[in-house]
Amino acid sequence: QLGEAVLRTAAAAATGLAVGTAAGTLTAFAFSQSRAIRRAFYPYAVLLQTVPIIAIAPVVIVTLGRGFISVALVAAILSLFPIITNTTTGLLQVSTDLQDLFRLNHATRWQTLIHLRVPAALPYLLSGIRISSGSAIVGAIVGEFFVGSGTPGLGALIQRKSASLVLSELYAVVLISTLLGTLSFGGISVAGEFVLRRWFGMSLSEARR
Repeated sequence: QLGEAVLRTAAAAATGLAVGTAAGTLTAFAFSQSRAIRRAFYPYAVLLQTVPIIAIAPVVIVTLGRGFISVALVAAILSLFPIITNTTTGLLQVSTDLQDLFRLNHATRWQTLIHLRVPAALPYLLSGIRISSGSAIVGAIVGEFFVGSGTPGLGALIQRKSASLVLSELYAVVLISTLLGTLSFGGISVAGEFVLRRWFGMSLSEARR
C-alpha cells in the first residue's frame, strides 16, 4: 500500500514538474523577448506564488475531476513560479558585449536566443527546476488529499491515517513524504551538476556567479 502510494505521488509530481518546466521555460522565453509582455504578464506569474495551494487545489479538482491529471496539474501550478523567475533572470542577464557581438554578426533574434541567451540561462533554469522539485511533491500530496481517501497516493494515505488516528502509521507516511521530497531535490541537484560539468566544466554555484 505504501509503495503504491509513493509511486503514484512520484509519478504525479514528475508529470507536474515536466509540465511546469515546459510552460515556465516558454513563458520565460516570451518575457525575455519583450519588455511589454514582461510588464503585462509577470504580475500574473507572481500571483501563482501568492495564492495558497490549498485554495487552488479544490478549484482544479472540481473543474477537471478526481483523477491523476488534476493532481499533476496542481503540482505543475505550484512548480511554475521558480522556473519562470529563475529562467527569465538568466535569459536577461547576458553580457551587453556579447549581445553587441551577435548584432555585429547580423544574428537574428531567434539565433541570439538559442545560441546566446539559452546557454547563459541554463544554470538558472536548472536551479529553478531544483527548487520546483520539492514544490511539485507538495502540490501532488495536497492534490491527492483533496481528491479523496479512496484513491492511491501519499496525500490520500495521510488523509486515511489521520481519520483512523493511527499515529505511528501517520508518522511513517509523513516521513516517507519528506524523504521523497529530499530525494527528488537531491537527484535533480546531482543531475544538474552533471549537465553543467559536462557542457561547461563548472558547478551550478560557479555557473551562476
